[in-house]
Amino acid sequence: MKLSKRLQKIPPYLFVELDRLKNEKIKEGVDVIDLGVGDPDIPTPHEIVEIAKKALEKSEYHRYPSNTGSLFFRKACAEYIKRRFGISFDPETEIIALIGSKEGIAHFPIAFINPDDVILCPDPAYPVYHLGAIFTDGVPHYMPLTWENNFLPDLSKIPQYILERTKIIWLNYPNNPTGAIATKEFFKEVIELAKKYNFIVAHDAAYIEMYYEEPPISIFEIEGAKEVAIEFHSLSKTFCMTGWRIGFAIGNNFLISALAKVKSNIDSGVFTAIQEAGAYALNNLEKIVPSLVEVFKKRRDFLATELQKLGYEFKKPNATFYLWVKTPKNISSQEFCKKVLQKIGLVVTPGIGFGNFGEGYFRIALTVGEERLKEAAQRLSTLQL
Repeated sequence: MKLSKRLQKIPPYLFVELDRLKNEKIKEGVDVIDLGVGDPDIPTPHEIVEIAKKALEKSEYHRYPSNTGSLFFRKACAEYIKRRFGISFDPETEIIALIGSKEGIAHFPIAFINPDDVILCPDPAYPVYHLGAIFTDGVPHYMPLTWENNFLPDLSKIPQYILERTKIIWLNYPNNPTGAIATKEFFKEVIELAKKYNFIVAHDAAYIEMYYEEPPISIFEIEGAKEVAIEFHSLSKTFCMTGWRIGFAIGNNFLISALAKVKSNIDSGVFTAIQEAGAYALNNLEKIVPSLVEVFKKRRDFLATELQKLGYEFKKPNATFYLWVKTPKNISSQEFCKKVLQKIGLVVTPGIGFGNFGEGYFRIALTVGEERLKEAAQRLSTLQL
């Protein structure tokens, strides 16, 4: 038996390979500090867990959930978007619940991509964007995110013949892995280009509440965005709910109903008890999130200072819980990360795992406590390549 040609195109998932190497070191008795995967170590806030516990007792939730999401959850999403960004969405027709934003991002291209259609994908990036092209027989066209351009794609460098074949552009700000934030001017340029060439703007806003100074913006704060855009939101990072698998997408009725049609043929929706916990979280975001963000801000400030002392080069991020750091010269990102793991028992992610333009960088996830970060910094100070 052979794998499908589509599956053969896909390299091993980056974090699966990292886990394999990490587990080898653990079996050898090494005290490994894992700064690789972006999975917060902070437990989900107690009050959200308590809401879920009570919801589990509701027998009406033990049946199939609404495929598009319970109306109470979608209303909570709409109210959050209105409070935060000042934009109104109809919870019945312009919002859909997701089994985590990753699921929606992966399924969305199925609704619109035909063989040989182009999907514009940032590079470096979360791998799911270009995998959506592979799984639909589309063509990914990579947009470099460079240090010199503040990790925003240079839209002027996309060839016209590519733009004429484009169906979707993927964006992600605040950005994983670089930590960059998009400007209104950039989003405006994207919307204008999408209207000119009649393609969809798909914005992954998973880290939009994980910020330290100026609040990041939604794509929908740009005039005309609702005509061409869809935005994916996640409760995973915002509320330390990665294992719960809940998110939502917002956009005009056409885009949301297309995604709903795909999902209705693939999954059966989000467990309603989790939606109740998610609705509570969104309704109480302003009370819950600041203390969580403060933890990551302290971690960012500490490790950024230590890395600067050691001579590492990076741009201190104003959002996400990642540091995107240049590797020492004359060493590949994969070789550097392997040596860091082998010599000092520290897991960091090679930039090449996020795409070709990630080469020359490594990513640190601030997902361990301060004592472990201090130990990580101390180990880095002893690293000899």
